[in-house]
Amino acid sequence: MRQLIATIALVCLPLTGAAQTVDIVVAQHILPGFDRLAQRSAVLAETAATDCSPTSAPLRAAYHDAFDAWVAVSHLRFGPTEVDDRAFALAFWPDSRGATPKALSALIRDEDDIAASAAAYADMSIAARGFYAMEFLLYDDVITSMGSDAYRCQLVQTVAADIAAVAAAVDDDWNDGYADRLLSLSDTYRTDAEALQELFKALTAGLQFTSETRLGRPLGTFDKPRPLRAEARRSERSTRHVLISLTSLRDLAGHLSENDPELFGAFDRALAKLQVLNDPVFAGVDTPQSRLHVEIIQQAVDDIRVIAATELGPRLGVASGFNALDGD
Repeated sequence: MRQLIATIALVCLPLTGAAQTVDIVVAQHILPGFDRLAQRSAVLAETAATDCSPTSAPLRAAYHDAFDAWVAVSHLRFGPTEVDDRAFALAFWPDSRGATPKALSALIRDEDDIAASAAAYADMSIAARGFYAMEFLLYDDVITSMGSDAYRCQLVQTVAADIAAVAAAVDDDWNDGYADRLLSLSDTYRTDAEALQELFKALTAGLQFTSETRLGRPLGTFDKPRPLRAEARRSERSTRHVLISLTSLRDLAGHLSENDPELFGAFDRALAKLQVLNDPVFAGVDTPQSRLHVEIIQQAVDDIRVIAATELGPRLGVASGFNALDGD
């Protein structure tokens, strides 16, 4: 039934301008975003190769820059990011069972030879790869004091090199073929409408993830808040991720809506509320007054979702369709 509804919605698409919109999104939003991720990830690997100390200011700065670049494209969960589970290899979170610290602890304890090269490490469990693994290696008090300094250094360097390799592969795929699939009819996207729907789905799924996961996990319930479930809290990036994500999604929404003032206004209200929140890790969710501020931000994000679903989608003639958050 859901597939039928999506198909009917596609038929309603006003095709005039659809191809041009897709072209603009690819040229101004997607390709620059993945180029930036590849470039900053390469800098992270280069920095780690010369300075692997977890307290290194240059290494931590390179980590933050590369992680920022990933968050800015993290809603684009289709095509090259889904090949070989690359998106999860870059960002395995939520990690409800604590698989990342367990995997890293085992590697350090055993001094596993798989950390000898990025090529070998590509076969490692995704729980021990990517930006969240790097966060543990740089910021977690337990992980950063385990085992030998030499092995942990090697692990930092290899995880950074693996991140750079995955980011480069995604960027290469976008530039060397996948962009053309969106821009011209193919077996992947048979009409401009289908390509436009993919982009709209990325917008709505990104908003959903920010509301329900980035904000919803630490909020928990009023009786049982979960501040320790905040994303990237060890490196104090939780609020930063919401800010970067909303800013990037605003850019995508602007291209899709031709800078619709109502949609832009909803984004701006959410961003304004977020920017005055002096709580980088949502630690205040366990106190009523501070929790209210986070709930207001979540509601502001949900307001954007409503406008996108009820106004932008019908105007474009597309439906959100299936996404990785549906569980289907």
